[in-house]
Amino acid sequence: MPVAQTVTSPSFESVLALIREVAESQKETDRQMKETDRFLKDVSASQKETERFLKDISASQKETDRLLKDVSASQKETDRQMKETDRQMKETDRKIDEYNKRFGDFTKRFGDVVEHLVAPNLCEKFKDFNLFFPRANSGSRFFAPEKNIKFEVDIMLENGDIAMLVEVKTKLTTEDVKDHIARLEKMREYADLHRDKRSFLGAVAGVVIESNVIEYALKQGLFVIEPSGETFNITPPNNKPKER
Repeated sequence: MPVAQTVTSPSFESVLALIREVAESQKETDRQMKETDRFLKDVSASQKETERFLKDISASQKETDRLLKDVSASQKETDRQMKETDRQMKETDRKIDEYNKRFGDFTKRFGDVVEHLVAPNLCEKFKDFNLFFPRANSGSRFFAPEKNIKFEVDIMLENGDIAMLVEVKTKLTTEDVKDHIARLEKMREYADLHRDKRSFLGAVAGVVIESNVIEYALKQGLFVIEPSGETFNITPPNNKPKER
């Protein structure tokens, strides 16, 4: 005969405790799900921010690449312009050198012509100043190596007591006048070496002479010779001609 089993029904308190436990578990699950949802939202926002940042970096890189290309193109253009400028400067230098050579040759030839035109008439012209020169020489050279003296005189008018040294230029400058004064000093030194007791006067001649140059030469005791029509004029120094 089977033994009867007694079934004990759960008490109200145990059922209530179980319900409470399930409810608490559900709340914790809901909290965790909300936390997970918030975390996922943060991750999504962070992902979007990262994507935006990467887009910005990409755009910046493209702009940088564009700027570098512009700089490279600008540098190439600058290099090209510098090469062109260098070429033009070399061409300009070549033309200047060629001009200087031609002008130098022209000035020399023109100076020679002036010397030969002026020299024959100077002796006659200086008579107006009671200076009498029976001789006129062009291109006289003087050399005394023991005193390091070396110079040339364009035109030299001479007599037994006085010699006139004339410097002839196409365009006479203040520096030319100073050089001629130095030449006169060398002439005096050269003459002393050779016991030449003559006095030496100076004159400067130019086809073109600025007024300030004329004034400077006259103050230095030099005669100034200028073209006038088909002949030339001689202006005496402001005071007595300076003798060396």
